[in-house]
Amino acid sequence: MDLTHTLSTSLRSIKLPISLKSSSKMSIKHRIYSYSSPPPVKTSTASQSTSLPVRTIPGSYGLPLLGPLADRLDYAWFQGSETFFKKRIEKHQSTVFRTNVPPSFPFFVVNPNVIAVLDCKSFAHMFDMEIVEKRNILVGDWMPSTKFTGDRRVCAYLDTSEPQHEQIKEFAMDTLKRSSTVWIPTLTTLLDTMWDTIEPQLSSGPASYIIPIQKFIFSFSSLCIAGADPANSPDIAENGYIRMDRWLAVQLLPSIPINAFQPLTEILLHSFAYPYVLVSGDYNKLYEFIENEGKEVVSRGQTEFNLSKEDTIHNLLFILGFNAFGGFSIFFLSLLASLESDKTGIQEKLRKEVREKADSGLSFKSVQEMDLVKSFVYETLRLNPPVPLQYGRARKDFDLSSHDSVFKVRKGELLCGFQALVMKDPKVFDDPETFVADRFTGDKGKELLDYLYWSNGPQSGVPSVSNKQCAGKDFVTLTASLFLAHLFLRYDSVTITGTSFSAVEKRKP
Repeated sequence: MDLTHTLSTSLRSIKLPISLKSSSKMSIKHRIYSYSSPPPVKTSTASQSTSLPVRTIPGSYGLPLLGPLADRLDYAWFQGSETFFKKRIEKHQSTVFRTNVPPSFPFFVVNPNVIAVLDCKSFAHMFDMEIVEKRNILVGDWMPSTKFTGDRRVCAYLDTSEPQHEQIKEFAMDTLKRSSTVWIPTLTTLLDTMWDTIEPQLSSGPASYIIPIQKFIFSFSSLCIAGADPANSPDIAENGYIRMDRWLAVQLLPSIPINAFQPLTEILLHSFAYPYVLVSGDYNKLYEFIENEGKEVVSRGQTEFNLSKEDTIHNLLFILGFNAFGGFSIFFLSLLASLESDKTGIQEKLRKEVREKADSGLSFKSVQEMDLVKSFVYETLRLNPPVPLQYGRARKDFDLSSHDSVFKVRKGELLCGFQALVMKDPKVFDDPETFVADRFTGDKGKELLDYLYWSNGPQSGVPSVSNKQCAGKDFVTLTASLFLAHLFLRYDSVTITGTSFSAVEKRKP
């Protein structure tokens, strides 16, 4: 099976969090965070309501080996991930219950037992670093071999209590902030190149946008995060995105739900971890690219943040690969799918707002004034978060509250939240199953940002070295908003069919 194709068709299921923070050593004000989120929302669960009834966590893990295997087949094959969790909510009449999640038996030495937390209130516990830890649980109890990251546990696998977490996170945040000077011109230049490539293809029929968008994302991320220009390396310019796809796919295939080609998928893709040797050549090429073309950023990691050259490059590659390239590859497909499925005339409304606010050119300030564009981005994140699952392991015994009950959680137990379902909590979001483009506009919409969990924290939160929230969350939402704004500055409308553009109407003079 072609791993690049498999990853491209399954990208929406990949988990890609990021953990960064701005350096306290820096006094320079960088524009990328001048228009940041509102002040952080306190998610501490130290004082929970005592009026709720205490309830034993329902559900079970089943018989050894057989219980996890049955749940794995339901999750990845018979029911699919969202139905898997919905049916158990109905069965237990609770958004908190015990179950198993893949990977599991026969060739994974893991504990698949989790406590599912599937409403906004219970899910928020996973952002309280006083009661949960994040050590080695990026994709659950299972962790891909560190050989994929240079025999290192990169920042995403570190808990906030580990000394190197702060060191790496501050370096990564500083790197993102510094990119603000080249961010918008780089994005617009590369998007123009992408569209100039796509448009001629439309004369002979629909043009797939998956590969053009991946090429754009790879170049944009490489330049803005690592200061490395793929154009300086013919191999990377042509194959960099493919090498990144393969590196991601081999690590994540065991945990990605793929309903096609069953039962072969379960037998061949979900039963064991893949060895690093399959993509060692790809990763070595990417490492050499960052080493040779990203010298300034790599040097800053060493001199200003006391990281070794190897730690700097491997962490940069993880941020570039998992967090930026992988995350945007999922998210941009979701954005375009939201445009495709709309029946309310949203393109006309978006076009009008974009041209009112930025007709003279895009800037961070102008995009911050585009309330509908930002709301469209937030609503896409609500219904299609790039990170499907979040995990947190209890640091200590604590009381966990849902909307209607309190549950006793014991130290060491693993919490698991399926974000797409959490973000359909009917006690928080009106008409939660429907895409409402202007949901996050106005005062009420801004309040809902406290419950928009897609980045290992609420959209209204602020990343710090003491939490694991995606420090690139503003980078993500602003880039997505700029992507939409650029589209409607260039075109009056676009027609999308599946994963292809079938027509574009260029802007009238």
